[in-house]
Amino acid sequence: MRDILVTLICLGAMPLSFKKPFVGLLFFSVLAYMRLQDLAWGFARDQRWSFYIAIMTFGGYLLSKEKTPPMVNWRTMIMVLLVVVVGAGHLLLAEGREAADVSRFVDYVKIMGVAIFTTAIVRTREQLRILIWVIAMCFAFYGVKAGVAGIVKLGDVYIKRGPGGMIEDNNDFALALAMSIPLLLHLGTSEKRAILSKGVMLMIPLTMIAVVLTRSRGGTVALAFCMAILVWRSHRRLVGMTLVGLSAIAVLALAPKEYKERIYSIKDYETEGSAASRLRAWGIALRMVQANPIWGVGFGRFQQNYAEYDPHPTPEILAGEGVIVAHNSYLQIWAECGTIAFTLYLLLIALSVWDVWTIRKQARRRYHSSWILSYCTMFEAALGTFVLGSVFLNRAHFDLIYHYVAIVMVFGHVARQEMENEARYPARNRVGRRGDLSLRPSRGFGRTPDRSSRFRTPLQPQRGS
Repeated sequence: MRDILVTLICLGAMPLSFKKPFVGLLFFSVLAYMRLQDLAWGFARDQRWSFYIAIMTFGGYLLSKEKTPPMVNWRTMIMVLLVVVVGAGHLLLAEGREAADVSRFVDYVKIMGVAIFTTAIVRTREQLRILIWVIAMCFAFYGVKAGVAGIVKLGDVYIKRGPGGMIEDNNDFALALAMSIPLLLHLGTSEKRAILSKGVMLMIPLTMIAVVLTRSRGGTVALAFCMAILVWRSHRRLVGMTLVGLSAIAVLALAPKEYKERIYSIKDYETEGSAASRLRAWGIALRMVQANPIWGVGFGRFQQNYAEYDPHPTPEILAGEGVIVAHNSYLQIWAECGTIAFTLYLLLIALSVWDVWTIRKQARRRYHSSWILSYCTMFEAALGTFVLGSVFLNRAHFDLIYHYVAIVMVFGHVARQEMENEARYPARNRVGRRGDLSLRPSRGFGRTPDRSSRFRTPLQPQRGS
């Protein structure tokens, strides 16, 4: 039954995606983040629905008479350069090693293509808000599902894997859930319908519980940093710090013993097995960088070259068993793709964060409260969550972060258009001014006319006065 339902939904979305490419982008996001196809159990699970939707969406865009080209700025150019540099190192310059896995590089090209395509499709504030709703609800679906299960079973739930795709690993799933919390907070606080607002706000603690149930230490650290940014940017920091503190106490009180032991083991990183293996992987990644500083060992080839750069390989590692990942997105990119790609990657994220800060600064000079400021807080927290979480997690080629970068570009375009629109908001461009002063004649000590009603007659002098 599930397979039939998923198939009907996907087939029905194809002509609509061709007719309205924006709808196609939304449905592609559902397939990428909610993994609708993974909710089926039979033939629908293995179909390439994302590919079919992408073809229909792109075809409809090319044939559209009102299409707009993708944005051209430093960030889109960096994305294109990343594809070129990573492709050159992976397909051409990584000599003397195993055959290149072309399919993985093709997936990387698709990720970049979707991100750049987003800047061409999403161009209005309403479209931006709808896309954020879709992405937030995709992750909230699993956050609410896991959070409710955790409450019912009093925390005795272990999420060993995500729904699939880029978030199949439990650590990646935890990071994605943490990055969705700023989106949920923005939607919940900005929604005018009370019932819907309360429902979205309820999703936040349930999603936080889901992050904890993955038992991912990297995900927990990313979640803590996310909440710190949101509290710092809130208008009621004391209330925010109190709520976060009480939530942390509740989590530690109700969390399984195994999870608390994993969290407490962070301070014993030198002796704890998992932390020690991470440090060892980081050292091996740095050796790869020293030996291949320009182009790296090749895209996705960290584990293939692990034994070669391990100074004390065990028989299991030499046999290809027990090889771990880099456990650090930055070192993973540096080791696999080289210094050029690593620099471009850092620059891409830095420019996105800088753009958010710049827009916030411009908006604060114009508004006391605005949707622009709320969006800035949302994106700042989401990007910050990824930046810190990537230190401990192996998510160098995470499709979600590239999509966020593209959405930030769209947001910058829409926000600047609104701030510079003098015809629509003439008073908002008076930066640093409070308006013109005008002199009015003194009333002396006479009675002030009552202006509470437009139909009230003027005051008449009393007789005999």
